[in-house]
Amino acid sequence: MGLPGINIIFTKKAAQAIKSGSEGTVALLLKDASVTSGVQYFSLKSIVDMPETLNAINKKSVEDALLGAPSEVKLVVINDGATNYNEGLSYLETIIYNVLTVPNIISDDVSTLAAWAKTQRASGKRFLTVLPQCVGDHEAVINFTTSDIVVGENTYTASQFVARVAGLIAGLPLTVAPTYQVLSEVNDVPHMTKSAADTAVDNGEFILYHDGEKVKVARGVTSLTTITESKPSEYQKIKLVRIYDKVATDIERTIEDNYIGKIQNSYQNKLLLISAINAYLESLEQQNVLDSGKNYAAIDLVSQKTYLKSVGQDVDAMSEQEIKEANTGSNVFIKINVKALDAIEDVSITIIL
Repeated sequence: MGLPGINIIFTKKAAQAIKSGSEGTVALLLKDASVTSGVQYFSLKSIVDMPETLNAINKKSVEDALLGAPSEVKLVVINDGATNYNEGLSYLETIIYNVLTVPNIISDDVSTLAAWAKTQRASGKRFLTVLPQCVGDHEAVINFTTSDIVVGENTYTASQFVARVAGLIAGLPLTVAPTYQVLSEVNDVPHMTKSAADTAVDNGEFILYHDGEKVKVARGVTSLTTITESKPSEYQKIKLVRIYDKVATDIERTIEDNYIGKIQNSYQNKLLLISAINAYLESLEQQNVLDSGKNYAAIDLVSQKTYLKSVGQDVDAMSEQEIKEANTGSNVFIKINVKALDAIEDVSITIIL
């Protein structure tokens, strides 16, 4: 029978959705003299897994990433004399992670990394990339622009601090936004008026803000500023992008691992798959990750009609049910409506005296 087992897999994936850091794998792309050629890869669950061969600067970046309590830190390390990051980027295409950053990246390489991250998302590999001073105008890029970050006796640039931001984002459960998350170890950042901070956020900048008492994230935004029909304002929120990435990735990988090439493409099996996806979406609704009653999967009638026309069938003479039940070869056409729940960020209060 095969297919019903997918229900169990989807249920397990949904149950993991709100665990702190469950989606939080951080990848750090580093240059280090300890690597003489090729790429070295390390997987860290905690500070005890730190490679002793790394230099002090890279070790500090790893420590910063771990402060956010991600589930895992993946290190991709190339030689510090490399003129570019190409070898490391090729390796990153072969592993899975949720947030990527390149600590201590120089400004000349930032645009290259941003273009690569956009290309990766377009090809279906979903992750967020934290880059310093990067006007990416894209949901895949987080433009971290705060510099002169004071931690104890040390002061850091945005490029030196990106690992801390990436770790913070990855370590949050999907029910929590980065907005107003406090960085307790940070003593000071350049003070901004609320108006200046609002302008920076509207420009797609992820900034740290001193509220007079503590340093916190002003708002958890991506660098996207150009809103279109295909990229609505929801893509400006890191929390929402993470949820949509989670849903799309879970569904795609489960189908790839348990459905493609293994199950007959009958109408009944299509309905079983759709039922499994709907159960997964409902579970995420119950955990307050998705907005209740607004998420569902169904056969994509428009795409199914288009396919049937392409193979010579007279769809105008067919009923809607006949179109749904029609043989579509190896193709399955499903549409999925998803509406994520945002966090409370904007509160208006009227006090009546």
